[in-house]
Amino acid sequence: MNALTIFIRRPVLATMLTVLLMVLGLFSYRAIGVDLTPKVEFPMVTVTTVLRGASPEEVETLLTKPIEEAVNTVSGIDELSSTSSEGMSRVRVRFLLEKPTDEAVQDVRDKVSAVVSLLPAGTEMPVVTRVDFDAFPVITFSVSGNRDPKELSEITRLSIKESLENVAGVGAVTLSGYWKRAINIYLDAPKMQALGLSVASVKAALATQNVEVPAGRIDKGEREEMLRVLGRVASIEELRRIAITDRNGRQITLGEIATVTDSVEEPRNLARLWKKGDERAFAATISLDVVKQSGSNTVEVIAAVKERMAKIQPLLPKDIAVEVVSDQSTFINNSLHELKLHLTLGALFAAIAVFLFLGHIRSTLIAALAIPTSLIATFTFMYLMGFTLNNMSLLGLTLAVGIVIDDAIVVLENIFRHIEQYGKNAFDAAIDGLREIGLAVTATTTSLLVIFLPIAFMQGMSGRFFYEFGLTTAFAIAVSLLISFTLTPMLASRFLGAKPHDERSLIERFWKWLDDRYAALVRFSLHHRWVIGLVAVAVIASAVPIAKRLGTDFMPLDDRGEIQVELQLPSGVTLESARAAVDAIERDLRTVRGVAKTLMRIGSSVSDDVTGAKIYVALVPLEEREFSQFEVQRDIRRILKRYPEIISSASAIGGSFGGGRSATFQYDIVGPDLDRLIAYSDAIVAKLRDQAGFADVSTSLVARKPEARIVIDRLKAADLGVSVADIATTLRAFVGGEIVTKYREGSEQYDVWLRLDRRFRDDASALSTLTVPSAKGVPVPLSQITQVEYGKSPSVIDRFNRQRRVSLYANLDGLDIGTATATIDRMVKELDMPLGYAPVKIGRSKVMAESMQNLLMAFALAFIFIYIVLAAQFESFVHPITILLSLPLTIPFALLSLLMTGETINLYSLLGVFMLFGIVKKNGILQVDYANTLRDRGEPLEKAIVEANKARLRPILMTTMTLVAGMIPIALGTGPGAAARASMAKSIVGGQILSLLITLLVVPVGYHLFESVKMRLGFGKRD
Repeated sequence: MNALTIFIRRPVLATMLTVLLMVLGLFSYRAIGVDLTPKVEFPMVTVTTVLRGASPEEVETLLTKPIEEAVNTVSGIDELSSTSSEGMSRVRVRFLLEKPTDEAVQDVRDKVSAVVSLLPAGTEMPVVTRVDFDAFPVITFSVSGNRDPKELSEITRLSIKESLENVAGVGAVTLSGYWKRAINIYLDAPKMQALGLSVASVKAALATQNVEVPAGRIDKGEREEMLRVLGRVASIEELRRIAITDRNGRQITLGEIATVTDSVEEPRNLARLWKKGDERAFAATISLDVVKQSGSNTVEVIAAVKERMAKIQPLLPKDIAVEVVSDQSTFINNSLHELKLHLTLGALFAAIAVFLFLGHIRSTLIAALAIPTSLIATFTFMYLMGFTLNNMSLLGLTLAVGIVIDDAIVVLENIFRHIEQYGKNAFDAAIDGLREIGLAVTATTTSLLVIFLPIAFMQGMSGRFFYEFGLTTAFAIAVSLLISFTLTPMLASRFLGAKPHDERSLIERFWKWLDDRYAALVRFSLHHRWVIGLVAVAVIASAVPIAKRLGTDFMPLDDRGEIQVELQLPSGVTLESARAAVDAIERDLRTVRGVAKTLMRIGSSVSDDVTGAKIYVALVPLEEREFSQFEVQRDIRRILKRYPEIISSASAIGGSFGGGRSATFQYDIVGPDLDRLIAYSDAIVAKLRDQAGFADVSTSLVARKPEARIVIDRLKAADLGVSVADIATTLRAFVGGEIVTKYREGSEQYDVWLRLDRRFRDDASALSTLTVPSAKGVPVPLSQITQVEYGKSPSVIDRFNRQRRVSLYANLDGLDIGTATATIDRMVKELDMPLGYAPVKIGRSKVMAESMQNLLMAFALAFIFIYIVLAAQFESFVHPITILLSLPLTIPFALLSLLMTGETINLYSLLGVFMLFGIVKKNGILQVDYANTLRDRGEPLEKAIVEANKARLRPILMTTMTLVAGMIPIALGTGPGAAARASMAKSIVGGQILSLLITLLVVPVGYHLFESVKMRLGFGKRD
């Protein structure tokens, strides 16, 4: 500590060092980006393969299984899951966190390339993409107008979508309600049969008569010309005139056997926006979700997108309205503003707490300066590390408010005590006080750092999110140690008077009274160690019954004012009937209190299924309503019960974490047979719907779609020379439709679709009149070789680790995840499922289990580190144990505070307990360190303990109260993003206050016990 006294002797050096830290921090702050969460990267790859018209079971057999088998051999796979739906296979490969993402993508791509040749004809090339958890829709627009949907779609794509995709940081722009322009060729089946034409001959004619190819060069001596064959059709009329075949010397054109229209692909999705107070009715609406690139700054991307949209809007037709539906920057900015407010209030409250203890403005200002200097200096570290101002990093700074002032308080109070008790001048008191307390302050801060560092390096998904939190807090605390050894003693040596207090002041009399009472209590404890021991054991034992009364959860949900209503309509509905049903529900939702706008979306741009619908519900801002979002969700659920034929849910936006839907709870069962999985899931769902706390209960297999099955008589087909492949490809082209060529208009190209006219394909029985080509040259009617059967098939088939899976979804209303999981575990056990069927942890449940396990590992690591640091600094194997005795006592009080405030045991509240350990053990260090100092001066054991605890009472109470004061704004916060932070703060505040007295007594009793034993064994100092 002698070296640090140079800053007391050289005040300009101390001042300039602090100014340097402040200047660097302020300039770094301007360069730090703003985001909701830290930038994280998880190695996950998706393989998407399309086979149009194929049923989910066909997709599973023909696409999903071969791809799963191929990628399963890639090293480092953690989970392999898939979804097989109508016409689409999606295989998701989640790798261990240690696997580099680029390497994972390349490994999967190589394996998929090897099986492409094994996939059935008509399969589109599999698309291998990385899944960016950080790449999500950050802003949603709606484009509405009284125009034909095709025209509005083209304006949106060409004028808005393509322009927004060029904005820096934008990864993609996805459209809902978009009707893609296409050229449709609707074949007339009777005319084709009369002419003996097959669909293959039509496809071949279109493919060969609509081409444009380079034919080489013409050399003209000194110059050359390119030769190009212009074989592309230039108009729809020219397309109609394409010759398909020759019959008796007459060319049969496409227009004679088909209707050719310039329209859109068969519509399979719709969108519509409603805004309170805006009663305009629009003929069509398209929504645009702007997805940011992974690693880009959310707020900056949104600002750039809004700026570009402001330039686009004046160029659009006057009758087209563009609205912002959802803007993530609003919640981010509000949440960060709330955090900054908490940070400011916390700093103010901490300074007030110091003033109430010292009663001296100069002393208060000297101590309080540690807060802004430490926090501002931390911005430099954040900038160099590439961190952003997000919920986690700012939470670390907010938590640090009550901690960074601790070192300054302890140093200042010790200097203050030297002035008071020994009558020293401020300069000498600063030097002697710093030397005396330096080791203790170093020990407290170092041992606190080793609490935060294990959090920063936690494993698993949660560890990635807490990385910035742990390192930011640790650096702020490290800077506070530097400030307490440089700026604080220097200012104290210059600005504290010889006697800052009147000895007869009210504060001094109060402290004298409190010191005497505490000293008497310590003496009683030392003479009745067994009483304190029994009380301590009873307190620790109470943790078990208290914990049992607390629920377990992953993370508290925030009131973001956004609700997602998901609807699963009855299987087999058409787009128009789905629209009518969803319209009725949406009209009812508009009457719910607090609803400001709704965005209805039916179907999907990547799937043909129209039975799924979503309604985004935005509420008025939090400050404008007296009720919570979760109360509105209950109101919505009561409305949804009016529609029992529709499976529905109302979930908080952001409520899911790794689940397949936006539900707060997911439970998965795997097994080989789909029918048995359905039976098990139906049995569980039936029980759950009568169970309190479970809302919106459904499964991933809720809808079984009706289907018509063409059964082939293979013997007859073989006799007539018809192959099964010819039947399948003919029907796929006739009914499902195929893209057979491209139509170019200017610089744009559009798909040309070929299929039967709706009159001939809307009834499965009518298909029997169609003919297929045969090897014998005579077309064969399907009725001779096939028959139609009717049944139902699952709309989606999920698989996990190459086994079929069923997922149960629910939103929990007043129920925690731990209790919900235990409830279903009990139901599953009652089913007595055979070998091969078992529940598995996937998504939110798995992440929760991993996070809790990793946090416990961090606990253990922190304990080991604390012991190592304390043993090294005190040069003792015993004193660290004395200090650590108080830590288990904080657990029951922290749990009790959670119980009293209605919180659960979740990731944030456990993190609060973790923080509490680091804070409480600082008190023990101060007690033990000064007791050692007095013992070295020759004081008897009991007197040394009493005097040491008496001397350290004020800094302990001051640091405790400043921490509590700093945490109060967070604990009481109700603004955006406050729920998780409040859970952590409540465990810290309650645990700190409730455990204070017992921890202040346990440490001196433990010290007395261990020192007494050492003296009896001849190892300690004798009185």
